[in-house]
Parts: sequence; C-alpha cells; structure tokens
Amino acid sequence: MTDHDQHARILDAVCAIPEGFVRTYGDVSPAAPRLAGRLLATEHAPDVPWWRVVRADGSLAAGEAQRARLEAEGVPFRRGARARVDLEHARVPVGADRARLPSLP
Repeated sequence: MTDHDQHARILDAVCAIPEGFVRTYGDVSPAAPRLAGRLLATEHAPDVPWWRVVRADGSLAAGEAQRARLEAEGVPFRRGARARVDLEHARVPVGADRARLPSLP
C-alpha cells in the first residue's frame, strides 16, 4: 500500500464518523495511530472532521478548539479536571453500521 493509499484510507475513516460521535486514532488507523495523528494535524481540508478523533483515553489533542466543536455536536464528556470524551457513550465501534448507532444521552 502506498503512502497516498494509506492516507486516503485514514481520511475516509475520519469522514465516516457521524456527527455527535468520535473514534480514536487507533480506530481510524489500527496499524499506525501516530500516522493518523500526524496526518490530521497537517490536513486542512474543510470537509475532514478532524475534531471527531480523540486519544485512546478520550482526551483531546487539540484542546479547547476541539472541545468546542465536539460539545456543539452533543458529544458527552466525563467529569474531571481534564477534558475527556465519554467513550462508553460517544465512541463509534469499528465496523459499526450508522443505522445501528446508539443515541447519545
């Protein structure tokens, strides 16, 4: 697989995340989560919802800008000192069918 193919696969996975839900870097690129992070940090296409990708513990790589976008979509956060998405409720399981996603609380 070429770098271009790998990048396209990651971006396709990110674009498939529905509004109000998230996936982790490992979900969108299981073999290379750091590549996904690097790609999203440099990809500035307006149609790529980069803010819907979070770290494995639910924390945010892009801070308040990312949090504001996720909150605007209704993504739930866990209580605590650090902003962390409630992955139990907001994470899209790998291979999940959009029609069968749980509703957010």
